[in-house]
Amino acid sequence: MPQATTPRLQIITFELDMIKALLEGPEELEKRIPYRVPADYPMDVYKQFFPYKIERFTGQPEENRWEGLIVHKESRTIIGDIGFKGSPNERGEINLGYSILPRYQGAGYATEAAVGMVDWGLAQPGVQKITATCSLDNHASIRVLQKAGLVQVREDDKKIYWSSPEELNDPNE
Repeated sequence: MPQATTPRLQIITFELDMIKALLEGPEELEKRIPYRVPADYPMDVYKQFFPYKIERFTGQPEENRWEGLIVHKESRTIIGDIGFKGSPNERGEINLGYSILPRYQGAGYATEAAVGMVDWGLAQPGVQKITATCSLDNHASIRVLQKAGLVQVREDDKKIYWSSPEELNDPNE
C-alpha cells in the first residue's frame, strides 16, 4: 500500500517487521517508526490475527501491500488499522476491514480512512469490487460503510454484506 493520505490521516503499510515488533509491545514498534503508538494499540480484535498475518506475509510478501495503519497526521499517532483481507480473489474482489481505537471513535476517522481505502483499492490492478461485512447491530460500521459508498447486498441472521456499487467498479467512469 503506498503512502495514502486523507485530510486528517495518513495510511501507511503495516509491514511484517512492524507486526513482529508490535507483538513485543507498542513501545517496540514506536522505536522503529516515526509515530506515537498508544499503549492500548492494537485492539484485541485485530491482534488475534497477527500470527496468521506473520505466517502469510512471510510466505507471500506481496500480500503485505494490502495491510495498513491509520496515523493521525497532526498528532503523528497511530489511531487504528485498515486494509483488505488479501489480494483480489478470482472475481477481482477485495474485502475491507478496519478498527479505530475507542478514544478516537465518533470523530469520522473510520469513515475518512474507509473512503480513502475504497478509492485506493478500486484503483489497483485486478480489483473489480470492494466487499465488507459487519454485524447487524454495529450501527457505527453500517454508517461508515454507507458513507464509503458501499451498498448492502444481503444479510443473514448475524451479518450484513456490503459491496461497492457497479458504477464505482467501472474503471471507465
